[in-house]
Amino acid sequence: MSATFTATVTPPDRPLHGRVLPPGSKSITNRALLLAALARGTSRLTGALKSDDTRYMSQALRDMGVEISEPDETTFVVTGSGVLRAPAKPLFLGNAGTATRFLTAAVASVNGMVIVDGDAHMRKRPIEPLVAALRAFGIDIASTNKCPPVTVHGRGRLPAGRLEVDGGLSSQYVSALLMMGALGAGPIEIALTTQEIGARGYIDLTLAAMRAFGAEFSQTDPVTWIVQPTGYRAADYHIEPDASAATYLWAAEALTGGAIDIGTSAPMTQPDAKAKDIIAQFPHLPGVIDGEQMQDAVPTIAVLAAFNATPVRFTGIANLRVKECDRIAALDEGLNRIKPGLSHQEGDDLIVAADPALVGTTTKAVIDPHADHRMAMSFALAGLKIGGLVIDDAGCVAKTYPDYWDALRSLGVEVTTNE
Repeated sequence: MSATFTATVTPPDRPLHGRVLPPGSKSITNRALLLAALARGTSRLTGALKSDDTRYMSQALRDMGVEISEPDETTFVVTGSGVLRAPAKPLFLGNAGTATRFLTAAVASVNGMVIVDGDAHMRKRPIEPLVAALRAFGIDIASTNKCPPVTVHGRGRLPAGRLEVDGGLSSQYVSALLMMGALGAGPIEIALTTQEIGARGYIDLTLAAMRAFGAEFSQTDPVTWIVQPTGYRAADYHIEPDASAATYLWAAEALTGGAIDIGTSAPMTQPDAKAKDIIAQFPHLPGVIDGEQMQDAVPTIAVLAAFNATPVRFTGIANLRVKECDRIAALDEGLNRIKPGLSHQEGDDLIVAADPALVGTTTKAVIDPHADHRMAMSFALAGLKIGGLVIDDAGCVAKTYPDYWDALRSLGVEVTTNE
């Protein structure tokens, strides 16, 4: 869906001041779209994100018989019948990880065959822990090379019982099963096979959304939940701003010494919101930053760390290797294009050497974001302090923040593109 072009950010000659409203949360929008689709009746989702990822999700739901209208730029009106129908063609979800994983579990309730597929990048992203959990639960499901496409032969009703999953690689597997859990013939118990789980805060987001759409569940211990077979009921649901998108604005504020109003002072429930307090410490960021529970904020802070007073080590970020790209490798590559030796990897840790003397310099570096929206948006921040930096494939920001370049322009930043 995104256009291909390059972007060059010219360092502003003043602190950035202004008001920019981040888009709605991608994570919450895709959860709400699915739950509204599974509900009986009409739900109105306000504050929603309209981007590549949410369009893939909404179109897939339409392909399965759900009525979805979009009366304005931030609203979805979803009318569901309580069941999804087998689509006439494979569901194509681009590189939308949430949509792919959430739907892989949800379509197990469909009466018929469903193929869940994506683009070349999605076909390299692991999904086997989720597939294995569903297969062990009695679902007829198969994947290709442990990645999409996934083929599911549903029987129209999920059994009751216990379902075990390894959530160490991604919390999205757990969230997918939790949302599916309300569709069983009886209670479904979902248990983690290990104590480790990536980004546990996103499970809290899932449970909050489920509760808003009428689900009933209990947590018997830190790694076990029992979801009752209530199904879902329609609801009017407001989606908060995207905390991951807000990190770019917080970082732009910190880098330039400005003040950017993001339109809300209310606490956000998303895990990445905790990055705000860390970013506020710039140029004296902590020497060690654990990114496990704010993974999408790590690229933002890693680029910010390039200008910090002292080096920063990022730990707990192994899961970044299986995002839209290997984000640890992509960050390391980009930082070293800005200045050789600016960062290095130690196992799954990223160490940013930090060099405040980079401020005011120019470069001929071209950053390859590897089709990853977060790489493009994060490295654009470096352009606020370094002249000449070019972001290749800058249109990939449409995945979650289509108006990103215009948002920077609205703050007075000169962004030159070759569209």
